Amino acid sequence: MSKRHVSAIVNGDAVEFLTDPGMTLLDALRDELDLTGSKEGCGSGDCGACSVIVDGRLVCSCLMLAAEAQDRRIETIEGMAQGSDLHPLQQKFLEHAALQCGFCTPGILMASKALLDANPDPTETEARYWLAGNLCRCTGYDKIIRAVMDAAAEMRQARVS
Repeated sequence: MSKRHVSAIVNGDAVEFLTDPGMTLLDALRDELDLTGSKEGCGSGDCGACSVIVDGRLVCSCLMLAAEAQDRRIETIEGMAQGSDLHPLQQKFLEHAALQCGFCTPGILMASKALLDANPDPTETEARYWLAGNLCRCTGYDKIIRAVMDAAAEMRQARVS
């Protein structure tokens, strides 16, 4: 089988890469574009470690073929901060100690960003429901939820100011 040329926008930058027909978006991000923040935890879409945002929608990149990225806008954890300025979610995760080993953290941060992009004022129940697809073996989820809710409040306040 021949490789396919793919052009996409990743973290605001135009990118191009070649892909085999069966390559996942996760493998293309990691192996072709050297964006290694997204992790493969399960390979079956059950853990959320590979979560990215594609055209505004949260996606398990281990389930999407790289060829499907053609002409899409993709956001990964590498694009979340603006230079040395952390995204409010990243800052709140640090402040609330909402991470331990860090393996799941990029996926949880991307899922949290997708939540706040879709709903800037979620209830705690909505946040817990939204993040239910992200598994963490190290933390209790309470610090993660507190960090998300605190970031949401800060981001809403920044919009008003």
